[in-house]
Amino acid sequence: MIPAPVAAARNTKSAVVNNPIHRPALLSIVEQGGYPDFSKLYIQCGFEVTMLTSTRKALAHIKKHPPAVIVAEFIYSPTYGSQLSNFEGLLAGIQRDAPEVKLIAFYEPKDHAHLLQVSERFALYAYFTFPIDEHALKQKLLSN
Repeated sequence: MIPAPVAAARNTKSAVVNNPIHRPALLSIVEQGGYPDFSKLYIQCGFEVTMLTSTRKALAHIKKHPPAVIVAEFIYSPTYGSQLSNFEGLLAGIQRDAPEVKLIAFYEPKDHAHLLQVSERFALYAYFTFPIDEHALKQKLLSN
């Protein structure tokens, strides 16, 4: 006897049965680094991972391939002129090209107040201070 789910799959012309499993996309933007590579964790959580090394490259990528999740370093610098950080340009691009994306920020504890200023204008899905708690990050990704 054929189990019911298998029989049902054989009797339908489902695109899911004939195509590879769809995995949501996660874009990791690593501009400075200095922390562990979480690519394996992202994959374990069910994501297709793309890693880029600049916000500029990420903006071009987002326009063509909007991800479900972006993980990026928040870099505060008063030298950015009218911007507080590297996030303003990224967030403007997200609002324009991928408004449904969930942004996870990694940041230095000393930059907490600056991150909160940015988060008042742009919603962040989550933020984690360095060193990153891998278990907490995994739990947040799995709750996606």
